[in-house]
Amino acid sequence: MHDFAFIFAGFAVGLVVGLTGVGGGSLMTPLLIFIFGVKPHLAIGTDLLFAAFTKMSGTVHLARQRMVPWRLVGALSAGSIPAALATLYVLHLVGPADPAVQRVMTTTLGVALLLTAIATLYKAIHGKQIPRSLPHDQLDKATTPRHWSLPLLFGAVIGTLVTLTSVGAGAIGVTVLMLLYPLLPLPRIVAADIAYAVPLTLVAGLGHASLGSVDWSLLAKLLAGSLPGIWLGSRLVSKTPDRVIRSLLSMLLAYAGAKLIAI
Repeated sequence: MHDFAFIFAGFAVGLVVGLTGVGGGSLMTPLLIFIFGVKPHLAIGTDLLFAAFTKMSGTVHLARQRMVPWRLVGALSAGSIPAALATLYVLHLVGPADPAVQRVMTTTLGVALLLTAIATLYKAIHGKQIPRSLPHDQLDKATTPRHWSLPLLFGAVIGTLVTLTSVGAGAIGVTVLMLLYPLLPLPRIVAADIAYAVPLTLVAGLGHASLGSVDWSLLAKLLAGSLPGIWLGSRLVSKTPDRVIRSLLSMLLAYAGAKLIAI
């Protein structure tokens, strides 16, 4: 019965990831800790590889639909991967992160997620509708950031947060992409966020595995549910109304923020 609960949790989180780009760490890590009683260091390490494999399957489907703006993925990865490797190196030197440092990280991130949730909900209610698609000649302009250094900078911050807490690739990433690329349609933002999280969470997850912070049996159960879930979610993302996705996103961020502050 417990095995089925893990599979169902994986399916639910996979579905949400496919629809919004959010849900890997910001939903699964609190779920594992608070609902299933998994130790925090095992929840973080296992969740990183869970996110990598779940989002990999979503990326393949979105790439076939030609939804992924690879230029954005490359720019963010150029900042996040080196930051993740540097953070893993520090973790290997000092051992598991100090509980006080983890507390500061999760609390700060929780507050950021709550503020992001408020801003996202406001946009869903009062904001202008982002176009669902763009003519091909406008895509190049929409994928040009406000400044070339910003994707590298934000990528580095996200890479560090994800490696330490398993949270941030989706929750913070979607918001960052909305700010950096305001002309880009939401389905493409979600697609970019899912795709760039794959190499980041894979690198961070394998690093945690080398520290012994991965429960492989638990990972298999979660993936058994999440792979069908993200397949379904990534099929529905281009058909779901913009305001529905934004409202769902804001509720998820608020939930994740409150849980992180409570840790």
